[in-house]
Amino acid sequence: MRVAIVTHVVRHNDGQGRVNHEIARAALEENIEVTLVASHVAPELLAHPLVHWAPIRIGRFWPTNLLRQQVFALKSAWWLRTHRAEYDVLHVNGFITWMSADVNTAHFVHSGWYRSKYYPFGLSKGLWSAYQFVYTRANAVLEGWAYRRSRVITAVSQKVAAEIAAIGLTPRNRLDVIYNGVDTQGFAAAQGDRLRFRLPEDTFLLLFVGDLRTPRKNLGTVLRALQHLPEHVHIAVAGYLPGSPYPDEAKALGIAHRVHFLGLVKEMPVLMHSVDAFVFPSRYEAMSLSLLEAMAAGLPVVTARTAGGAEIITPECGIVLDDPDDPKALAQAVAQLASNDEARRAMGRAANELATGFGWARMAQQYIALYRQLMDEREDGRRANRRNDNDTLASNVSNISNALTRPQRADRVTQGVTAQSTTTRKAHP
Repeated sequence: MRVAIVTHVVRHNDGQGRVNHEIARAALEENIEVTLVASHVAPELLAHPLVHWAPIRIGRFWPTNLLRQQVFALKSAWWLRTHRAEYDVLHVNGFITWMSADVNTAHFVHSGWYRSKYYPFGLSKGLWSAYQFVYTRANAVLEGWAYRRSRVITAVSQKVAAEIAAIGLTPRNRLDVIYNGVDTQGFAAAQGDRLRFRLPEDTFLLLFVGDLRTPRKNLGTVLRALQHLPEHVHIAVAGYLPGSPYPDEAKALGIAHRVHFLGLVKEMPVLMHSVDAFVFPSRYEAMSLSLLEAMAAGLPVVTARTAGGAEIITPECGIVLDDPDDPKALAQAVAQLASNDEARRAMGRAANELATGFGWARMAQQYIALYRQLMDEREDGRRANRRNDNDTLASNVSNISNALTRPQRADRVTQGVTAQSTTTRKAHP
């Protein structure tokens, strides 16, 4: 079997890229040929003899992500059409190429984010907000086109599946749910080290991980919740910091000394073992890898129903808030964890146990099983077509045979009638 995977990057430190990296790695272990149609591929994959890379180069001169993504979509579609004989199954990710696909994994639903009551962007709210609005609306249209032209759509959570169903699919589309995975062993085995991150030792320490440049991940509500919590409750914040408004917001709220901005963190398992709980009241999320990672690290989690993945959180391992924008409810949930070490540790153990069912290997095997199923269905269809062709051929042969024999019988009847007429004429001159 030969599988082509289309994604912008295939590497460890990217959410969608990590998912596809793990799928490719598992496929290679089963001797499946993998073609990666991407702009960047991790070197360890390129070294494998069964990996073929179709590099899609995007120049830096394109001014926006919306334009860069269209260039990628056009270039990848051209490559896929001209190399159609080189793969059996095509796996794409949302709208990423102008090609119909066998499998389409939905990591994010732009129409779902747009319909959310927490969607903040609009045409009249400034240039940046207007661009975000256009970006969302354009991608909502494009993803609908892509999903309706995919044999199987795999949503990364039940929340995503419901949002895709709301788009309006066709009878030929099939919708499955395959949750993202997590490195359960790597996150469970790490050792904490607050000194490495310059974090205070004598505090109850929360952790927030996510994009710090937009309001979607909702750090603002976490900062306001911190105002309602005792002084010994601090928070470590991991994420790309340049351009973020949150350091200034922490100062304005008078809590800057309790908020520790770490920037991008490569040693996430170590950081997660250095804190006491994970907070993630995202206003909109498809399926957070950070949420699974925190659970695998044995952290109790506080999240909101608006975050994809919250559906798997049980009361034994975390707290799910109804409203992501309620700082007092968030503060109450954190206070519940901070005031009872024994209950908090029990929740952490339950979170780790739940996360073991979401390993990367389990996720990858579900995709490989899907590839094989689609190949079997295609082969069954070919067999059925061959049977139909054989039946049609047999029917045509029978019809031709009948057509050839009918005139001969007619001639014999004609000859009999002629002979009878001659006899009659002789008897009656």
